[in-house]
Amino acid sequence: MKELRVSCVQSSIEWEDKLRNLTHFYSLISQLKGKSDVVVLPETFTTGFSMKASHLAETIEEDTIKTIKSWAQEFGFAIAGSFISKEDNNTLYNKAFFVTPEGDTYFYNKRHLFRMGEENKVFSPGDTYSIINYKGWNIRLIVCYDLRFPVWIRNKNNEYDLLICVANWPKARAKVWSSLLVARAIENLCYVCGVNRVGEDGNGLKYQGDSLIIDYKGNALAEAINDEESLLTVSVNKDKLNDFREKFPAWKDADDFTVL
Repeated sequence: MKELRVSCVQSSIEWEDKLRNLTHFYSLISQLKGKSDVVVLPETFTTGFSMKASHLAETIEEDTIKTIKSWAQEFGFAIAGSFISKEDNNTLYNKAFFVTPEGDTYFYNKRHLFRMGEENKVFSPGDTYSIINYKGWNIRLIVCYDLRFPVWIRNKNNEYDLLICVANWPKARAKVWSSLLVARAIENLCYVCGVNRVGEDGNGLKYQGDSLIIDYKGNALAEAINDEESLLTVSVNKDKLNDFREKFPAWKDADDFTVL
């Protein structure tokens, strides 16, 4: 598929209230039926960035992923985001997901845990990632603080075409968020979709959004209005990306390395 329609859902999140958040996000994404191929929600979209994870966590068999699967099937597009997850041994993860209309599910456990918010004291870090193939596009997921670590995200031999970053990135560091999204697009010769929340959380932190879809040259294709709930949709083009990679093959000169 040459063209892929990607949508950002920038919204406030009700603190630790799964039912209200699921109801609200359903009302938002329902507006995108027939208009999108991939819809991206913010990090921990059902709870906010809460460290009360033990009573908020779910397995991938419980309500959040069941609901996402039903939405993807109903609306006919893939859905990405993250939620507070637990494994059978009660290990907790900030788990990103990508769910297709056909019911295929892909997961990624956030690797870089935000120690300034004591996330590292509550959650376990992930140590692997996968490349998702969807409609002929190779897609990689990261979560919020991961964005600061370019070695982990490095696009070796163009293994992915679209990088999706879901976040709860505070307003106080808004410039850093937008700058890093642009940098990751340029250095990795890929499209980048960054989705952040708005509003205020239960800890008093404020978020202004700044959700963006960026091309492989660092140009913003779509930008959300600060401090407002909004839906963005833009078509990204695989042929244009491949043409640029051929004309400017900086990826061929990248340093080889292994992440331990």
